[in-house]
Parts: sequence; structure tokens; C-alpha cells
Amino acid sequence: MEIFRLNRMSSALLALCFGIYHIQCSERKGTPIDTDYVAPPAADTISSIKFKDMLGINGFEWEFLNENNEIDAEKTALIKPFGGFRHYLDWNRIETEENVYAYQPSLNGNWGYDDIYQWCKTNGIPVLVCLKTIPDWLRATYPEGEDDYENAPLPYGQDKADPASYRQFAKLGFQFAARYGHNAQVDTGLVSVSPDPAWSPNQRKIGLGLVTYIECNNEPDRTWKGENAHQTAEEYAANLSAFYDGHLGQLGPGVGVKNADPEMQVVMGGLTKGDVDYLSKMIEWCRVNRGLKEDGTVNLCFDVINYHHYSFSNEDLFAKGTRGRAPERSSAAEAAIKVVSLAKEEANGTPVWITELGYDVNKKSPLRTLKIKDKSPLITHADWSLRSSLLYARHGIKRLHFYMLNDVDIRSSIQFSSSGFVQGSERKPAADYFLQANELMGEYAYLHTLNSDPIVDVYALDDKRMYVLMVPDEQGREVDHELEMPEAEKVKIYTLQVGQDKMAVRIEDVVAGKLKIHVTETPVFVEPIGVPGL
Repeated sequence: MEIFRLNRMSSALLALCFGIYHIQCSERKGTPIDTDYVAPPAADTISSIKFKDMLGINGFEWEFLNENNEIDAEKTALIKPFGGFRHYLDWNRIETEENVYAYQPSLNGNWGYDDIYQWCKTNGIPVLVCLKTIPDWLRATYPEGEDDYENAPLPYGQDKADPASYRQFAKLGFQFAARYGHNAQVDTGLVSVSPDPAWSPNQRKIGLGLVTYIECNNEPDRTWKGENAHQTAEEYAANLSAFYDGHLGQLGPGVGVKNADPEMQVVMGGLTKGDVDYLSKMIEWCRVNRGLKEDGTVNLCFDVINYHHYSFSNEDLFAKGTRGRAPERSSAAEAAIKVVSLAKEEANGTPVWITELGYDVNKKSPLRTLKIKDKSPLITHADWSLRSSLLYARHGIKRLHFYMLNDVDIRSSIQFSSSGFVQGSERKPAADYFLQANELMGEYAYLHTLNSDPIVDVYALDDKRMYVLMVPDEQGREVDHELEMPEAEKVKIYTLQVGQDKMAVRIEDVVAGKLKIHVTETPVFVEPIGVPGL
């Protein structure tokens, strides 16, 4: 849920703001939660979800660069724990005047986007570029008082339901994909770049192969910025159709991402929530206005379905006592199941991502985490964030991006202001947990879930197995658990550590085919060793 981003950050940021072993349970401590566990979907919808894909982050260009706009080793070290980077890129950064494009450096901020995306590729961090907001020259077409940066990306007075109204934004998609995509055969006559600045002129480059994913705006269904900013499902589908392929090429040459790089993946702008009615209407618009493919499926104008989900205790963000909820106690799983089911049934099995989720640590925020027994809100933030990653892998979401790398202001009680994973030059516990989990099992893929309370997930990498156990609660409940492991001789048990790069590890014997293990609300990882064939 995204509500009133006006207070997120100084202007730019404010605009956003299987298993071979049987598991048994014994000697539970504390009071079990109400049985609201939601079973995961069938395995065919969740195979091949690598855990590192569930560890993405949101952020901005300045989180890579120093005061000289060069890659900063200290800053980028804080990005390395994550499995992906969603880059909030304002349109105005790279097209400061109509049809004037600049990237290295940009003419607004002198940012070096080639350097940023090259660093990400070199370090194995896939980038999702979220092109958002409108530039000054387009904003100027709106009357005073209506000229908001988050207006839909079309000139004032044009029809939001007509793909042609979004031609300029679709041209931007073409230019960006031509430069950063993987197609080196783009017609150079269609690619434009500014010769400025004189001291370091931009160079025309094609097919750099640095970006695979591009997102068409952010939260197009927003309601809090008025009608100029809000798009209905049909209006946003028209916008996407232009951006995707120039509305089937009807908008002319040099328009649409796919006309520059057919392999670049166009990600739907993250909806404010998993609204299946909105999504279904978009799909129907595509059926009517884009037709069917040769195989009889709808010719969609997106490669990824994308929505946002923040786990609150109350649908009314501003109701007294509203706070963040543990992921398993929230509506997160229910929403994911609905959207993944819709994608399978109506959208040709299109992958589903969530590109904003998270919690605040400020004790007065309506999205706050809790102090639970001896755990501070910072530790709970780490627990709930990692458990969110595990939950969404369990329910068929293909990729996550958490909000966000840095705090807006950790002292602020305003929602989304203290959601960061780093503070200054230091990792918060949540970033420690992500770094350690990525290091241990980033390449492992979710296999299935064996038990619901405590949750026991199984991940696989070739013949290797990793068991992840956690209590799905928010009251400090603990469980003594027994795993039947008749073929294992020993196990490695990994526990998360605050302030460290790696988990603590100990080796324990499997006695009479069983392992006794203590499980808490912090995930614990168990790796069988001494298993024949492994």
C-alpha cells in the first residue's frame, strides 16, 4: 500500500516516497498463533525462484557515486548484499529538453549512468530501471497548480486513453533501450544523444548490454495526486502499449522499447496494491486493442506484472495504533496468491514481481516494527524483512525489491521515512541478514514447504538441500523441533549474526535419524552433510 508519498524524502525522493526428510514437532514454548496459514501454490508456479532474486533493493543514482560523480567503493559496498537494484530514474535527468538525451554525464545532475549500470553488471546485480515522473518541459504544459511531477506522462489536455498521447515517453523508452539494451543492430539514424557538455561530451552508444529490465512509471494507479496523475486500468494499458512497442508499431519508427531491443523486459509500473480487478481490465484492454498472438494468447504489452505491498495492521494507515505486521500475519500471502493465480489464468503465466515492500524502524511510524522481548525494532526489521523474502518465494513471486537502501530520515515518524537497510556508512541488521543469506543460499531455488508452524521451507541447488525454519509470529514465540533425517550423518546449522558478513555455523550429529533443533522467529538454516549421493 502506497499512501501520501509527499513526505518521503527531499524533493526527488518525496515524489515516490521437497523433501527427503519428515518433520515433526515437540515441546512448543509460548502460545501458537491463530491458524491463518495460507498454503503455497502448486510447485509448477514456483520452480526456479532463486533466493537471491528475493533480496532486491530500491535506490537512486547518488547511492553509487561520490562528490565527483565517480563510483564510490565505500557506498557500493553497501549495495553488494542485494540481489537486484531498482533504480528510480526521473525522466528529467536524461531528457532535460524535448528530444535532447544525455546519459554520461546527464545534463541534470551530471550523473554517469553508464558507470552505474556497468558496476551493477560487473558485480552481478541486475538492474531494473524505473523511469518515472515527468520532465520540466512536459510539466510546463499544465496550468499552474496542476503541474505536478507525478502527473501521467502525457501533455496536458491529451486523451489518457489514447496510446498516441504517450508517444514522447515511448520515444524515451526506445532511446534508453537502444543504448543500454543488448541489440547492437539498432538503426543509428534513430538514436539521438546531446553533444553536451563541452568539457565531457556525451557519446552515442548502442547495445551496451547493461540493462535487461525497464519499468514504465511508478504507481500509475495512484489516487492521492488527483486526476492528472491517476490512470485507470485502460488508460495505463494504453500508456504501456505505447511504451512497449509503439502500440504495435503504429506510432512510427523510434518509438517503444521493443523496437530498439526485442529482448529487453518491460515491467509494468508497480501498482499501489495487488488489485486483480485493475490487472484483469488491463489484460482485457490488450485483448481488444492488441489482439491475440498466433498461439491464441493475448498480445500483452508487458513482460512482468508488478505491484507493491506494505504489511500494516490496519487498512487505514492513519488509524490509531496502526503498525507494521509480521509478513505471515498480514495479507501478503493472500494478495500474492490472487495475483499469481490471475497471471497464470489470464496473462499467459506472466511472472509477478513486488518492487516495493518493507517496514519502518521509527517507534512512532504507522509502518513500524516492534520491540519483541529482547529484540529491538531494528532486529525485528531484519527478521520480518528476511521472512518476507521467504514468504514470497513460497507463494510464487519471482522477484522482490525492498524499500529502500537509505533512510529518508530515521528520526521521522512519517511512513516510509525509516525503512532503509543502511544508515550512513553502516549496514543495519536487515542488510547484515540479506548479505549472509545471499552468501549462503543465494543460488538455491525454492523447492517446497514441509510444515506450516514452524515453517520449514526446502531450497535446492542441484543435489544439495537447505532447510529454512522459522516461527511465523510476532510475540517472541519459540519452538523445539525434531527433524527426521534417516540418511544424514551430520548437519551444519547456520545462524544469522548482527554486524557480521557471514552466519555462525556449527556441526551437529544426527542421532538415530533425528535432529532436535530450537526454532525462533529469526530464520535458522540447516544443511545436511554426510548424505550418500550428495
